[in-house]
Amino acid sequence: MEQSNHASVSRPPSPWPASIRAVMLLLNLVPLAHAALTLWIGFAISWLGAVACLYLAPPVLLRVVLLAVPLIHGTHAPGSRAFLIWWASSQPQVIFSRLPLLEELLRMVPGLYSLWLRLWGSKIGRLTYWAPGVRVLDRTLLRIGDDVVLGAGARLIAHVVSNNAEGQTVLHVAPIEIGDRCRIGGYALLSPGSVVDADEEVHICALFPPFTHWKEGRRSKLAVVS
Repeated sequence: MEQSNHASVSRPPSPWPASIRAVMLLLNLVPLAHAALTLWIGFAISWLGAVACLYLAPPVLLRVVLLAVPLIHGTHAPGSRAFLIWWASSQPQVIFSRLPLLEELLRMVPGLYSLWLRLWGSKIGRLTYWAPGVRVLDRTLLRIGDDVVLGAGARLIAHVVSNNAEGQTVLHVAPIEIGDRCRIGGYALLSPGSVVDADEEVHICALFPPFTHWKEGRRSKLAVVS
């Protein structure tokens, strides 16, 4: 029998246990259920009720859930309790991440989008300006001061799944903090744990790795306790 000259390559074990993946897949049904319920209310009851279901039900329900099971900030292993809490908290937000037009419509009314983010649990100061195309993926994890300008296409993403220095897959999740009177340049990307001091200007297309501190026009690394 002819034997292969190629040595077999063993794959590293998956960091996602089967039971965890099953729970994650079940939670993935939340956005579809939300969309289906919204459409049913619109056709069967009223479109005003559908709008309320679309925009108000997710933040209100999530706030209640997180009061009982708080989201834990820091660095977490896949499959951990903290990871699953974050995953569950992300699902009611998926429809808005998939369909950014829904948030752009709120921004047409001055102050309405900031008010809606406060409903999710974020802290948004007065006179925050959201330029077209700003993307927010973690609506419970923003801490923004007064008179802040976010340029077109800026990204505020308070979670990242990546490999650590040991090659292990981990989740970083932490609030993004922007001080008073800051200007965030267009297409800048702020990741979990980013902190921008008051009165700072972040240049266009700036990239903030997790737990970056922007002070006096420079980036530095924040000390993180996992």
